Amino acid sequence: MRVHHLNAATMCPWGGRLIAGRGGLLARARMVCHVLLIETSDGLVLVDTGLGTGDIARPRRLGAGFVALTQPRLDRAETALAQIEALGFAAADVRHIVLTHMDLDHAGGLGDFPRAKVHLHLREHEAAQARKTLAAKARYIPAQWAHGPDWVPHGDGGGEDWFGFAGVRALGFPEGEILLVPLHGHTAGHCGVALRTPEGWILHAGDAYFHHGSLAEKVATPPGLVLFQAATDTIGALRKKNQERLRQLKLARGREITIFCAHDPAEFDACCAGHRL
Repeated sequence: MRVHHLNAATMCPWGGRLIAGRGGLLARARMVCHVLLIETSDGLVLVDTGLGTGDIARPRRLGAGFVALTQPRLDRAETALAQIEALGFAAADVRHIVLTHMDLDHAGGLGDFPRAKVHLHLREHEAAQARKTLAAKARYIPAQWAHGPDWVPHGDGGGEDWFGFAGVRALGFPEGEILLVPLHGHTAGHCGVALRTPEGWILHAGDAYFHHGSLAEKVATPPGLVLFQAATDTIGALRKKNQERLRQLKLARGREITIFCAHDPAEFDACCAGHRL
């Protein structure tokens, strides 16, 4: 098994100090869309997809608000598809996609891998299909899954405990296993994705938090991200509770588990360099 860390969309919002904790107020910050590509004997597995080629070709579908706020580069070379092809694989080699949640910057590449089975929490699938609120209509973009994916929703039953968290087994393969770890709050069915590797466990925490300082012994999250989290959380109190549980897990078991979120560039760079977080 080999794990690749990919950035499937760079975002450059204004307000560097407010977003990254450094730089001027009018400077641009750097945020990433941290995606995992896992090589297995049963083909490739993607954890999240970032933005896709359809988003690059038709950025209007992302919504003017999202584009204005996040300032994505919209570079096709950064899509998961382009990076997978650069590694010598084809779209059809991606057999499974495991989503932390279905926000537009996590599910944008679904259409680039139409043959893949798409694993996610049942509550997230239901919320994305229903789109009952204005916030849900902005974050869930049906055009990103208009091809009709082979959905594989996973409920809470039949899971296993994972370091004190309820775990839902998404799929297993000869080299290891992948678990959905319910971390609801940012969205109704938001999950982390845990992967057992020969070097130990890694946990892609999705949008359970946005900055490495949120899991530090002394919590320090840039104020712009605190406001963004508050504005985008579906159940804010639950997300904060899960963030604190992740912080305690990292403080207690950080030597055994590598935890990272979807958008922190420092965590992404450390993972690419093979450094422990």
